[in-house]
Amino acid sequence: MRFRPLKPVAASCLALAMTLWAGAAAAQNSSASSDELGSWLADKGLFSQMAQVSQSVTNKASELVVHAMGFLGVPYQRGGSTVETGFDCSGFVKAIFEQTIGMVLPRRAEQQAADTQRIDKKELVPGDLVFFNTMHRAFSHVGIYVGDGKFIHSPKPGAEVRIESLGAAYWNRRFDGARRVGNGSEEVGKAAAALQ
Repeated sequence: MRFRPLKPVAASCLALAMTLWAGAAAAQNSSASSDELGSWLADKGLFSQMAQVSQSVTNKASELVVHAMGFLGVPYQRGGSTVETGFDCSGFVKAIFEQTIGMVLPRRAEQQAADTQRIDKKELVPGDLVFFNTMHRAFSHVGIYVGDGKFIHSPKPGAEVRIESLGAAYWNRRFDGARRVGNGSEEVGKAAAALQ
């Protein structure tokens, strides 16, 4: 049986991601125009390059989240990593990153945590990973942050890929940390080097 993506959910997720990006860009522009550093960066053309890098990162994160939303309802399967077989938590994350942005992550949740950049929970943006202790060991469960305090994951046998709130008592008690795949600062660094 072939699974069909849920387009209305994907479209609303994309709209949320783009709204978040627009708000961040507006805040950046208004604060930058009010100081000397902002004027200097604008004169050097750095704001436009930073905006392009930001847009590129945002587009990738939005695409990743929209792609993940397309698998809502796919059943959990221990060891599963395809829509045909179903997904376990880390298989779902691995498949989404490979299919969307071509990034190969390790297979197990704890390996994914070790292979990604640690961030504070307050820094979460769509596309970041969230980890939980659900089996009496650190980083035994993983999901993808989708924004607005929510994450998408393949939770457990008998369940399906779904969205849940980080604030729910069960997940809040078991939260193990947030991680970022890749590093947007690498792209900012490349853009700055191109100016020299």
